[in-house]
Amino acid sequence: MDVLRITTSGSVDDGKSTLIGRLLYDTKSITQDKMEALQAASKRKGLDFTDLSLLTDGLIAEREQGITIDVAHIYFSTPNRKYIIADTPGHFEYTRNMVTGASTAQVSLILIDARKGIVEQTYRHFFIACMLRIPHLVVCINKMDLVEYDEARYNQIVEDFQQLLPGSFYDGTEVKFIPISSLYGENVVAATEKIGWYKGLPLLEFLEQIQFDRNDRNHPARFPIQYVIRPKTEQFHDFRGFAGKIASGSFAVGDTIVSLPNEQKSKIKSIEKFGEQLPQAHAGESVVITLEDEIDISRGNLLVKEGQARPEGFREVKAQICWMDQQKLTTGKTYLLQHGPTRIKSKVQQISSVTEVTTNRTEEKSEMGLNDIGRIVLKTAQPVFADTYQSNPANGTFILVDEFSNATVAVGFVE
Repeated sequence: MDVLRITTSGSVDDGKSTLIGRLLYDTKSITQDKMEALQAASKRKGLDFTDLSLLTDGLIAEREQGITIDVAHIYFSTPNRKYIIADTPGHFEYTRNMVTGASTAQVSLILIDARKGIVEQTYRHFFIACMLRIPHLVVCINKMDLVEYDEARYNQIVEDFQQLLPGSFYDGTEVKFIPISSLYGENVVAATEKIGWYKGLPLLEFLEQIQFDRNDRNHPARFPIQYVIRPKTEQFHDFRGFAGKIASGSFAVGDTIVSLPNEQKSKIKSIEKFGEQLPQAHAGESVVITLEDEIDISRGNLLVKEGQARPEGFREVKAQICWMDQQKLTTGKTYLLQHGPTRIKSKVQQISSVTEVTTNRTEEKSEMGLNDIGRIVLKTAQPVFADTYQSNPANGTFILVDEFSNATVAVGFVE
């Protein structure tokens, strides 16, 4: 059974957590004891209905304020597939949480309050979905109950959103618009008479029929070495294996590989996974690879297949980043660039531009603040064997780490 990864986004109080709670409730994914606890918590808040948003807003601060602060991952399933939903915050100051929550998603659900229409955070979250190149975008126009299920209001918001598409770099599939009321479950799991004028599929039915591929498998093979296994036991005295997770492509026994950066070659002798011998392994699988030759490989090396396009060894990395630290980014500062298991010292050579996401325009600035998105140039102490994010997302991302506090200060996408 396949797994569909979804991220929800939208402005404050657009109903993201309530929508997820509704999906859990209507698919009977809530146990009886959780339902009773939910009803009790709703009564304590003085509500005369069961507040389904409390299923995902688990922090005390979230429940007190009625907002989402941290990223919550919710799991449920139907007879057709499994779902993992990242419930991300709507506040501007938690943009970094939204970026990290959406980084592995195949579907982005952007919620819009039918009363308010498109607001600043709508632009921001649409921009982030574009930046991450999430292949499926679903715009849920929520709280239709508060506008009397007015078709004209729905059509107006659809028209306003479609004006965002030209000029954006969203190159995915068609954007889908669905009117819903997450509070009352209208058009969430099943079609309802109150939104009878809408002739498309309700939300869950639409999610059920989305087709997606493991695109990482179609990209050139990349295997970053996480750990070198040398048991040195009597049984495995001469064993030398290389453990890691295949980032993209696939490897098979007998393939000729090249180790970067030292350019040494060998052939794959075996591929093992939990003690089982595999003829081949694909992107997303964690395996141990052994080679026919004793070549110099250590943690941080990258195995690629001979005959396929190789990643360029960048010493000057041009990237789009989301800045995630309270302290501003300025030129001349040094950070640790972590690409896979490899950490390399880097220096901010240039801040090329900062993007104003509400207009999709770039501005020349000398610094970047918390949650800013912009383009920078990094000079690295050693080559970074990365692909561009557009050509191979699995090998085209990195994070910047403060070398003194060890805090993650930025997430980057190689251009």
